[in-house]
Amino acid sequence: MTSPLRLEKITSDNVEAACALEVRPDQAGLVKPVAWSLAQAYATPDIAWPRLIFDGERLVGFVMAFLDVRFAPENPEDRLRSGLWRLNIAADRQGRGYGRFAVEAVCEEIRRRGRTRVTVSWVPGAHGPEGFYLGLGFKPTGEMSGDQVVGELELDDA
Repeated sequence: MTSPLRLEKITSDNVEAACALEVRPDQAGLVKPVAWSLAQAYATPDIAWPRLIFDGERLVGFVMAFLDVRFAPENPEDRLRSGLWRLNIAADRQGRGYGRFAVEAVCEEIRRRGRTRVTVSWVPGAHGPEGFYLGLGFKPTGEMSGDQVVGELELDDA
């Protein structure tokens, strides 16, 4: 029997374990470390939604969403976006559904806030997460965010 998966807020009790979480070495250049993400969350608390992913009592990952951001605020046609900012699954825990669980949780939070689309970006390449995001239904928008491909997922009304 598997333990229930859940998200938890970062606290003084779990922040050290969160910062110790590491992805596979071949992914290290594709996603920022959790400590970097937590610094960004601290600096932008109005848009960041960081959470730890637990399987029972075991920390297995980190996910952070961004909420209601304009990518190009100087463009009057740019719309508010919400989406997945970071996803780090522990190197020895990948391929077990934790990433899917985290993305679904982010989608549910964004839906709860009244939004109908989820945005994500990824570094293209051999060890990147493109196949993972495409498999979840994200579609490239044709936009780039720096060196990253931007994808979006339309949320259903469920």
